[in-house]
Amino acid sequence: MEDPRLLRGRGRYVDDVVLPRMLSLAFVRSPHAHAAIRAVDARAALALDGVVAVFTAAALRQVARPLVPRLECDGFTPTAWPPLADGIARFCGEAVAAVVAESAYLAADARELVAVDYEPLPAVASLDAALAANRILFRRDYRNGDVDGAFAKAAIVVRETFEHGRCAASPLEPRGVVAEWDGETLTVWASTQTPSIMRAALARALDLAETRVRVLAPDVGGGFGLKMHVFPEDVAVAAIARLTGRPVKWVEARRENLAAASQARAQRMEVEVAAAADGVLLGLRARAISDGGAYHVYPITGALEPLGSTGILPGPYRTPVYAYDAVTVATNKPPLGAYRGVGMTMGAFVMERLLDVVAERAGLDPVEVRRRNLIPREAYPFTSASGLTYDSGDFPKALGQLLAVARYDELRYQQQAARAAGRLVGVGLACYTEYTGMGADVFRRRGMADVPGIEAATVTMDPDGTVRCLTSFPSQGQGHATTVSQLVADRLGVPLGSISVEPVDTLAAPRGSGTFGSRGAVAMLGTAAAAANRVRTKIQTLAAHLLEASPADVVLDEGSAHVRGFPDRAVAVTELARLAWAPPLGGLPGGLPPGLDATVYFNPPGPTFSGAIHLAVVEVDRETGRVAVLRYALVEDCGPVINPTIVEGQIHGAVAQGLGEALLEAIVYDADGQLLTATLMDYALPKADSVPAFEIGHLEMPSPAMPGGVKGMGEGGTIGAPAAIANAVADAVRPLGLTITRLPIRSEYLANKA
Repeated sequence: MEDPRLLRGRGRYVDDVVLPRMLSLAFVRSPHAHAAIRAVDARAALALDGVVAVFTAAALRQVARPLVPRLECDGFTPTAWPPLADGIARFCGEAVAAVVAESAYLAADARELVAVDYEPLPAVASLDAALAANRILFRRDYRNGDVDGAFAKAAIVVRETFEHGRCAASPLEPRGVVAEWDGETLTVWASTQTPSIMRAALARALDLAETRVRVLAPDVGGGFGLKMHVFPEDVAVAAIARLTGRPVKWVEARRENLAAASQARAQRMEVEVAAAADGVLLGLRARAISDGGAYHVYPITGALEPLGSTGILPGPYRTPVYAYDAVTVATNKPPLGAYRGVGMTMGAFVMERLLDVVAERAGLDPVEVRRRNLIPREAYPFTSASGLTYDSGDFPKALGQLLAVARYDELRYQQQAARAAGRLVGVGLACYTEYTGMGADVFRRRGMADVPGIEAATVTMDPDGTVRCLTSFPSQGQGHATTVSQLVADRLGVPLGSISVEPVDTLAAPRGSGTFGSRGAVAMLGTAAAAANRVRTKIQTLAAHLLEASPADVVLDEGSAHVRGFPDRAVAVTELARLAWAPPLGGLPGGLPPGLDATVYFNPPGPTFSGAIHLAVVEVDRETGRVAVLRYALVEDCGPVINPTIVEGQIHGAVAQGLGEALLEAIVYDADGQLLTATLMDYALPKADSVPAFEIGHLEMPSPAMPGGVKGMGEGGTIGAPAAIANAVADAVRPLGLTITRLPIRSEYLANKA
């Protein structure tokens, strides 16, 4: 539904919002990773014609509070992230001052004239330095079963340390905010995945009642988790709009996005696995240490990455006992936040590499060691060693389906022939399970007090038979309008073209959480589809009265309501809609209330667990170390597929991101915390020629817990692809004695050893 408009350039993004008397804002950012701010001299900037004001922390301190995300559990040390650095800059790129001017170009020019007197301080720029200084932001220990006993009797013990570098979400549209204060209400247009969460955060930070804050989410040009957060820049823009009495716009530049937005992954995991001589897993130990940056990010905190990776580490395997330590430390870098597959990407990478090493030690093919350890279908619901309850799945069947699609035996034969010719060709597998569709219970168990966990939708059929849908969850490019329209049209028996899915506006839309964590499909079935069902029931009741039939016998189809088996006994849905909104003398039959609308609030009972098995074939160039992906196949289980085109599009995009994460993308800092990858010349994103064609198979194992049996799947490609690529590269370079324990896999590392 939305694609033609967006493809023709008719989208409306934050930067397209233009208001009368609007000012543009540019942030002055710290060039130091850690420094005291001694003074800010804005006289030269203010001398420019058209510069309205320069704000510092002192000016905002009285009207705006820092963001202080909460995690209600032991082992958590809170942080306060101010709208502008207040006395101390804690990472290279932190906002220190804000210039507002009559144009974006003038604000950017004036920013360069603001002189800040810094006193550089020692920077903590590595995990080891943070650990040595005991800069702990979060710590949790977990034990399940006799782990020591499992290792004592194991014939195979693998010990290894794995690392994942920092990476950036890099949406096509960076962050952006427009704020307007009319003396009573703060109205904010934001490129956000979480309008309701942003509304609550801004109200708290600015000491306003939530009824006085309105957040609108226009088209969002990608988010990938980055835009589920609320940032100090959001608070600063809103506060400055209030102070100036004029609308204020800030649109992030790409350099700012790479330097100052939340980043992701940045974890080291020290892990041990115990297995019997036949490759059957006996137990796991892990210590995950995440580089959390200078502050906790709102609302999820820096605990999400290590908790996610350790929680999902056992994967879709029968691992009897398990122990882990999850730690986040503070460094002088931007905060660690959500990015597509948060936590689960590292967990899958580590577990899948371990299984390949176990297979090698046991003298087994990687497929066989997985066959011996995968959870069988009849074991569901299955409680993993980390305490997660997997609701459904059939990984042995998915594995068989993938092997057939990929012609695995033929691949291994071709690999042998390539190796005989001196080529470094590798085949890699990765199995993962993904928690999706989380509701309030999941966030409460994690201690996340600022994520509501619910979603909602309102469906209204107007008197002319057209249908409007208001949802709590915006789209960040997943085709929400198409899928919601499809679900509602199916239930109301009206054409897709008569459905309108409105942009999220907290003034009109019901309250919810937003779009993140592969919750979209679950939220749609639990809210929009459920609301449409209620409207349908009322339409059937009205039609039954006019047609002298039972409501259960009324069928809605092609814009009319007819009696089942008697298509000639029909009434137009538009006639019923007019009747509902303008009742006849005496009211509607059966005492029905007027109107044709319904609002449904839904608390997903999940998580529900989707999953997939990925297979990659790669070739490593001996001279350059460049990795070429020759083939990529996968079989995905996300329950019943609502819209195959959207599902496969999500897979394509996520796998492309996963390939970039595996081979290219790394945010790099030097020992002083200086950013070395500040542009897209240095931070390498995958290009079209990096991405192969995909062979995709589907396995539909419905969730017994969710409406319609659906599961989420939007993050799967970024979870499975890095692990599959890593195993394929490790397989290719195994004859050279190389091991793969770090992402991204550097071509120079492979070339130097080849």
